[in-house]
Amino acid sequence: MASVQLDQVRKVYDNGQVAVQGATFQVADGELMVLVGPSGCGKSTLLRMIAGLEQISGGTLKIGERVVNEVAPKDRDIAMVFQSYALYPHMTVAENLAFGLKLRKHDKATIQARVKAAAETLGLTSMLDKLPKAMSGGQRQRVALGRALVREPAVFLLDEPLSNLDAKLRTSVRTEIARLHRQLGTTMIYVTHDQVEAMTLGQRIVVLKDGQIQQIDTPMALYDRPANLFVAGFLGSPAMNVLRGTAAAQGLQLETGVLVPWNGAAPAAARVGRSLIVGVRPEDLHLAEPGAPGSFAATIETVEPVGNEIFVHLRVGTLALIARVAPRTLPAVGEPIGLQLAAGRLHCFDPADERRLDA
Repeated sequence: MASVQLDQVRKVYDNGQVAVQGATFQVADGELMVLVGPSGCGKSTLLRMIAGLEQISGGTLKIGERVVNEVAPKDRDIAMVFQSYALYPHMTVAENLAFGLKLRKHDKATIQARVKAAAETLGLTSMLDKLPKAMSGGQRQRVALGRALVREPAVFLLDEPLSNLDAKLRTSVRTEIARLHRQLGTTMIYVTHDQVEAMTLGQRIVVLKDGQIQQIDTPMALYDRPANLFVAGFLGSPAMNVLRGTAAAQGLQLETGVLVPWNGAAPAAARVGRSLIVGVRPEDLHLAEPGAPGSFAATIETVEPVGNEIFVHLRVGTLALIARVAPRTLPAVGEPIGLQLAAGRLHCFDPADERRLDA
């Protein structure tokens, strides 16, 4: 096992495109760090630079105490799991697991012991004689994980390994990866565009946009105190509601002319006359009787019951909002309803640079 340190790491392609701009962070020994962001944000490029598959344009990359900027991928003591399973179709599971070890000239006893241990860990023991074509997508992904596992590397790199799986398999394999990390205690860096994967897997998360790091923190710290509007909107499902307007003593005067009452003490950043963006998580937008104190009027557009909770899509003039509520009897679609902001649970951002305002 080893730590991974990046100091102002950059990637600039020959055409001048800057894919990664000065990435600086450290993955602790034994930590599971997730890199997350939309397509094209530079997360996979960053992972490939750590793996040695992309040349670093600037900065320093260390694995353990060794600078590896110019070290070949095979000498970095890393193992990588790709989005595609990349299994050899003519080889059995056992042969796929053993292939990398054979290339590295390990003796037969070591190969057998590592293959057996990996198969037991991943529940593949009964499938060792199967070919990949006889297996499900989740089973193939476990084989791909096992092929990295037998290497016993210092660092695991996982590049969107669940993207090709259906929703049920994604959940089960995600749980498998979390269990493996707890069991092995190995340093892992996991790339995904799925914020649910990031929130459930990562001990810490690096949020990227346009090649720049936006924020690094634990999942709940990112959710509760996003550094800017992008992080606030990217993490959380359904996404955060965004209200734009001007702060008044009584509430936020929306650009559409509607006054949204503070429903309690105004946020510290809400100085009267200040232009403001206010973010409200769906669970912090409460339904009320029409005309209730501290409420504003809305119309129900759609109701989505998902079992243990309900997503209520609402319209306030031209503004679309969504509330997350417990199962209950709701007014019919098209009927008016009151909405209240949860006091003390609002997120304020500066309209100029979209950074968080705390005071």
